[in-house]
Amino acid sequence: MLLNSYIKTGMEAGTDEAGRGCLAGPVTAAAVILPRRFKNLLLNDSKIVSSLNRKILKKIIEKEALGYSVKFIDNVKIDEINILNASILAMHHCIDDLETPPSHILVDGNRFKPYTSIPHLCVIKGDGKYMNIAAASILAKTYRDAYMERIHLEFPMYNWKQNKGYGTAEHRAAIIKYGITKYHRLSFRLYPDLLKPL
Repeated sequence: MLLNSYIKTGMEAGTDEAGRGCLAGPVTAAAVILPRRFKNLLLNDSKIVSSLNRKILKKIIEKEALGYSVKFIDNVKIDEINILNASILAMHHCIDDLETPPSHILVDGNRFKPYTSIPHLCVIKGDGKYMNIAAASILAKTYRDAYMERIHLEFPMYNWKQNKGYGTAEHRAAIIKYGITKYHRLSFRLYPDLLKPL
């Protein structure tokens, strides 16, 4: 069972991102502050939770969280500042948007930039260890998936409703056949490398 980690005083936010390794679309981050006594047996790292359970958890988290925020950084900004900086920027924007600033931040992974004077702790595979990070991973994943399903309607040949912008064989084959779009990340290793946007 995941831990509901809390500092002794104040509130703790968990934060995570989705879409970091994709060839197209934004990187999406979420920050979540859960009640101290929050428990849910379905909650875990979004990568191992089924799509149906992610949707169930999204509603529960949004209803029961003391605060949550989801932010997108688009592919243009990703190309400008790189994906690591874009991921951290999205997390910072989420924390900016929380109604009550947290007293502590738990971050999934091993890289983060200090946010104001609020202490933080990076936790490798934290989305499988702490409930507030897992909750953030669920929101980041479900919001980003919904976004990719919407832009799929604009460019259905890439099948983003299925691959969500990741570099699957199908997605790369579509890039070869149709070129790239305004949603593709030009700083990533698209194949072939030199393609003109549609």
